[in-house]
Amino acid sequence: MLFLLFVGMWIVFNGRFTIEILIFGIVLSAALYLFVWKVMGFGPKQEKAILKKSGKMFLYGLLVFKEIIKANWSVLKIVLNPKSKIEPKMVYFKTDLKKDTSKVALANSITITPGTITVNVSDDVVCVHALDASMADGIDECDFVVKLREMEGKE
Repeated sequence: MLFLLFVGMWIVFNGRFTIEILIFGIVLSAALYLFVWKVMGFGPKQEKAILKKSGKMFLYGLLVFKEIIKANWSVLKIVLNPKSKIEPKMVYFKTDLKKDTSKVALANSITITPGTITVNVSDDVVCVHALDASMADGIDECDFVVKLREMEGKE
């Protein structure tokens, strides 16, 4: 599947389609795929695992999008109301996520959501700065953590 993605990208980015370009793209894509497989350790087994999780990853992306919209609304209310009291807050919480990729996904999801930013992830402790204390409430068991935990458990 990754090989086909490489070939497809070669054709799209090349801008022209001839048999020579196609053959060269296939050879180049095969070499790149072998490099990724042998040197980086990403092969057909990992592709299958990602393909199995692609539905859950898509749903997680929708969840992130929904949370971004909600957070934008909260930040907008703060910005448009100059008399509102803002109470910035640093929150430390321990996560039970096992995989580093899940922890990175959590940190990035929190950071991409307006009003919060992940300051540090060290082992199992996550440090988050929130624009307002209300944005930090329940962050240790937010939807991101629940969904990532569910995705980890289904392997």
